[in-house]
Amino acid sequence: MATRTLETDVLVVGAGPVGLMLAGELRLGGAATVVLERRDAPTTESRASTLHARTMELLDSRGLLDALGTPPDEPRGHFGGVPLDLTLPSPWPGQWKVPQTRTEELLQDWALGLGADLRRGYALRAVRVSEESGAGVEAVAAGPGGRAVRVRARFVVGCDGEDSTLRRLTGAGFPGRDAGRELLRADVAGIDVPDRRFQRLEKGLAIAARRGDGVTRVMVHEFGAEPRGGEPEFGEVAQVWKRVTGEDISSGDPLWVNSFGDADRQLDAYRRGPVLFAGDAAHQQMPIGGQALNLGLQDAVNLGWKLAAEVRGRAPAGLLDTYHAERHAVGRRVLANIRAQALLLLGGPEVEPVRALLGELIAERPQVRAHLAGMISGLDIRYGADAEDPLLGARLPYVRLRGPEGPSDTADLLRAGGRGLLLDLAADARLRTAVRPWSDRIVTVSARPVPDSALGAARAVLVRPDGYVAWTGTDGTPDGPEIALKNWFGISDRN
Repeated sequence: MATRTLETDVLVVGAGPVGLMLAGELRLGGAATVVLERRDAPTTESRASTLHARTMELLDSRGLLDALGTPPDEPRGHFGGVPLDLTLPSPWPGQWKVPQTRTEELLQDWALGLGADLRRGYALRAVRVSEESGAGVEAVAAGPGGRAVRVRARFVVGCDGEDSTLRRLTGAGFPGRDAGRELLRADVAGIDVPDRRFQRLEKGLAIAARRGDGVTRVMVHEFGAEPRGGEPEFGEVAQVWKRVTGEDISSGDPLWVNSFGDADRQLDAYRRGPVLFAGDAAHQQMPIGGQALNLGLQDAVNLGWKLAAEVRGRAPAGLLDTYHAERHAVGRRVLANIRAQALLLLGGPEVEPVRALLGELIAERPQVRAHLAGMISGLDIRYGADAEDPLLGARLPYVRLRGPEGPSDTADLLRAGGRGLLLDLAADARLRTAVRPWSDRIVTVSARPVPDSALGAARAVLVRPDGYVAWTGTDGTPDGPEIALKNWFGISDRN
């Protein structure tokens, strides 16, 4: 078997949405990137179809939303099947319905356009991690027609799903719990059943949604049933559907059938030397409300700029380790809320009192609704939440601005090609002097917010490439942004 050798900065294993998002982020940061994918062609299965507000904001910051057109937006979501309005302050409130096939197509075009090297049909077979500090990894993958490729890289990132081959080959433990319940799912043509939104019947839970092309997605859980193991046949789905709803869908044409359970696992460490993990390779959870896909895409955006800075020699000490510190905590919190939702969604009559109480709290306590909506949408993520300044560590809020070139907003300013942003709100010439050594990686903009904006008393805001606030300056701030600049952006090429 002929083997070709490739040299690169970063090897990404897996070309699903997370791997492709990461590849684009790495290329934005100037890191050479090879992506290996075992599938010969992009998936035709649209497992995840929900993009939440924070993910839409990130895609917007990379200039990717115009290509999506205007996907359907549904402000009404749920928490464990209990209705929940997801509307919060954002340019993209609610949940946006984009088939996974379209998301992958969008991200693949973007990553390839930036110069990522995508190799399809290559299955990872071996990985060797060098014992020498900074020497990286060597991976071998078997490809089509007896071809093989050897990739030497400084880092490898597993984005290859909950059954991650990279995780298995490197011996990374994946502690957690196996599934105790499951939801059967199928896309079926040629059936006519009522649309159902988390309908709880005597024997189970039924969900049905008819698409514009006439295909109906059905999902069903029979109370008390244990996971069957392996993917179901359509006949099994039809039988359970009939027992729960009394309807016969067996004559339909199944386009796609699968199941997903409430398994719950998370890596202890998202990074081990030159080996890192993102998305479902780092955490396994029931894909309730689209949170799994969004969690993985946000992993990629957090990691990409940091890893690119590392391989280019620009990263300050410890920057790459903040990926685990920040995203493991976020993942742990998301997995906890998904466990709670799984109990509410798949539990039998015994959970009805809790569901009723939660429904009352959501309807009568606006702060409860906002808390749950922020958690599901990702808009409430805050890194270093113990800081006194509520802006610090949070995403830059959406604020309308007035500048020398006319009105704009913070969403416009974040479309900076993966660079950081210094937003000068007080026309302070000292800030421009302070940031000048980093001008190759930070955009500086002077503007004023509209009155009573979410920026409060801030006179300046330093924003990381992933859109999170790294420093704020107020009238009482004793120091300038220099320490934050060094902590997050390292030493400039000009120093």
